[in-house]
Amino acid sequence: MNIPSIPTSKVISKSASKLMGKRLTAAKRSFVTRNLPIEHFHYLATDDIKPNAGDVILARVDKLGQHQRLELPCGRRAHLFVGDEIILSYGNRYAPDQFLAHIPERLEPCSLVAAGGIASKVDAKHAGMRNATRITPLGFLANHEKQIINLKDWQLPHTTSGSHRPTVLAVVGSSMNGGKTTTMAYMARGLVKAGLSVGAAKVTGTGAGLDYWKMRDAGAYPVVDFTDMGLASTYKAEALKVESVMHRQIDYLGHHDVDIILLEIADGILQTETAALLQSKFFHSMVDGVFFASAEALSVKSAVEWIQSHDLPLLGISGALTASPLVLEETKRLTPLPVFSKEELGSAAFYDQLLKLISRQDVSVSNVP
Repeated sequence: MNIPSIPTSKVISKSASKLMGKRLTAAKRSFVTRNLPIEHFHYLATDDIKPNAGDVILARVDKLGQHQRLELPCGRRAHLFVGDEIILSYGNRYAPDQFLAHIPERLEPCSLVAAGGIASKVDAKHAGMRNATRITPLGFLANHEKQIINLKDWQLPHTTSGSHRPTVLAVVGSSMNGGKTTTMAYMARGLVKAGLSVGAAKVTGTGAGLDYWKMRDAGAYPVVDFTDMGLASTYKAEALKVESVMHRQIDYLGHHDVDIILLEIADGILQTETAALLQSKFFHSMVDGVFFASAEALSVKSAVEWIQSHDLPLLGISGALTASPLVLEETKRLTPLPVFSKEELGSAAFYDQLLKLISRQDVSVSNVP
């Protein structure tokens, strides 16, 4: 994907040393920095300034912990060794199953909190997680004018939508690991089998390539995420910023004249940024249907009530719960909504079911006085 430069960084380093090419090529570069041309990395800045979300750094691995491999721009996960130099981005992280972390106040030892390449300071961790891999930032990466490089400096340009409006479907969930990405991937697979072109976007979350590559492998194209819009993560991002990311993603995918756009909204529906987005007028105006993914039956009942209470067009249920026949039956007893297994989503027949569900939703809305 060719992503043009949008020079927005204005922080000028006053303490920068020239970077040698051999050092840069030897460093392991993370997935979230994939859109940045390495030829723009000219200086290593060690200024005593507060890091910003998206600032790109060169860091040294000090002690291995939870993340012992780093996801490269190509998708391969490279093994890390103590002493490795790695290229990362600062970002906040909200991950109930892993780490809660925030950007530190200065260039100081912190942690690698996501395999996609996020540097942050850990506030709390899930009991099942090892301690985070410890790193020491060696400096900010800066361009030939000694401007500190940020992910927002290279992002997708603003585009207009295509000649027709695609159907836009969103997948939300109860939490991490509820099966949102798998639901999205099998939906894409089924729709492609039905002869449709499918674009996909991850609207919120923490920068990583696993979901991105899964959607590509399922047949979706183009595939974008919030890092393509200049954000390392969306945790603590302002509501209007998250809406802007989603709007630009839809416009970009629509510009490629896809038939259907699939959007993944990360984390649970009660997570701050997710809840704000789902309740926004913008989300309601752009999304034609919502699917809810979960790992267990009980959360479905409360989630359906929450989603429907906010007048969102909920079309169906899926997720990790469908892997168990017992949980699947429990779920069907809790809701009249259709519950789809991944095999059903991945079949060409899913498109016909989808059209019927959207049609029923439209009729229901038109009957509201």
